[in-house]
Amino acid sequence: MAASAMLDERELAINPIVGTSVQHNTQVVSNIRNLTASLFGVAAGTLGLESYPGFIFYLVGSLFVSVLLFLLKTDGKPGMYFYRPLGELWIGDVFGGASGFVLTWTLFYGLVRA
Repeated sequence: MAASAMLDERELAINPIVGTSVQHNTQVVSNIRNLTASLFGVAAGTLGLESYPGFIFYLVGSLFVSVLLFLLKTDGKPGMYFYRPLGELWIGDVFGGASGFVLTWTLFYGLVRA
């Protein structure tokens, strides 16, 4: 356990974690997810997707956004930008953005079908 603590301290000395930067990074990812969730809702409603295909469209789109964030924003090293990369980059706000997705999905579905 002591060797593990030494490695953590050495890693933090070399690459310090700045709380405000991590908080900013998390907020940026949240904003991107909310915006893309609404855009996916517009696309799903315009395409006339219903039920499970619509939700699968959203989940696949969210996975695509996560891959883009991983490759383009973090250069494949999310540990340098987030405390918990799995939770904040891959899973974070996927379900929070679902409400915006459903809202725009139903709106545009109704507009296209009216």
